[in-house]
Amino acid sequence: MSESTNEFPELNVGDTVQGTVVKVEDNQVLVDIGFKTEGIVPLNELSNLSIESASNVVNVGDELSLAIKKLSDDEVILSKKAVDSNRAWEDLEEKYSNGEVFQTEVKEIVKGGLVADVGIRGFIPASLVEAHFVDDFSDYLNKQLDVKIVELDKEQNRIILSHRAVVEEEASAKRSKVLQSIEEGQVLEGTVQRITNFGVFVDLGGIDGLVHISQLAHEHVNKASDVVSEGETVKVQVLSIDRDNERISLSRKKVLPGPWANIEDKIKIGQAVEGTVKRLVNFGAFIEVLPNVEGLVHISQIANRHIGSPQEVLEVGQTITVKVLDINEADERMSLSIKEIEQEQEEKEYKQYQKDEDQPSFQFGDIIGDKLNKFK
Repeated sequence: MSESTNEFPELNVGDTVQGTVVKVEDNQVLVDIGFKTEGIVPLNELSNLSIESASNVVNVGDELSLAIKKLSDDEVILSKKAVDSNRAWEDLEEKYSNGEVFQTEVKEIVKGGLVADVGIRGFIPASLVEAHFVDDFSDYLNKQLDVKIVELDKEQNRIILSHRAVVEEEASAKRSKVLQSIEEGQVLEGTVQRITNFGVFVDLGGIDGLVHISQLAHEHVNKASDVVSEGETVKVQVLSIDRDNERISLSRKKVLPGPWANIEDKIKIGQAVEGTVKRLVNFGAFIEVLPNVEGLVHISQIANRHIGSPQEVLEVGQTITVKVLDINEADERMSLSIKEIEQEQEEKEYKQYQKDEDQPSFQFGDIIGDKLNKFK
């Protein structure tokens, strides 16, 4: 028999007809197409996606556009899938050529990725779902995702979609916006994203900046994790910006109170303090009197006598007592003296000596006289 019959002379295989759903069964749908024989849409011709029942796709009374797949004396086999596919391909080809971002719904989770409904079956490989690794895709079922088409091949019926591309483009736009808005010296708030052995990466709201380990605190830091933790909110100052390479250098140290802040509340001029010799130079010695606070003992203030170099009297690591001569918080400078401590000690010893000299001395005759008086 020919594909066109005498019973339906105006119908041909491949034609598109309009029909109304009159009955929905589990494995097929009956459609009134205006002829004395109702058309049949088998379950596998209803959708490009895997479905369990025809009721998942259509309801009685729905108006459908259908393609004629087969004609015979007593039946007309129709396809909703064929019409949907043709329309979908036209739409998808336009979206692909324009690089359009559009929304689709995840219909299935399969090995290696997700299946989305784009009018036909679209595949999102696991590597193109997110910019980060996803271990479990169960939360994506029936979820709406913004996607782009990265591969389209009608002959192979192949549509590859990417949600990751959309995420990365949005992130890039956000990075660019932040990068153009920040300036050197600006104080910002960010979130610690990643800790390394050389510092900390801080998210500034779309782009990461690096706080080198030397810029984490005023004191020496062995491990960044000793100072901050991932997810922590921190304040940082922008040290430098390389917009071409999208690199930002940050400092946490610069927004923290320095060791010299309010130094005169901690140490007074004229006070004697204990410190540690940190460095010896030809003009004197640097003494740490508080954590990260060093003062200078000029070579003329190291000893009461003339010395050729500080090494004649002092050594690195030695603990000594010094007198504070001057403090300059703004310039972070402090003048110290060992000589004045020694002079004060000598004066103290001399006064004690004089005091001892002024005490009355006992003569031998006095002692004998005292003893004789006891026998009277």
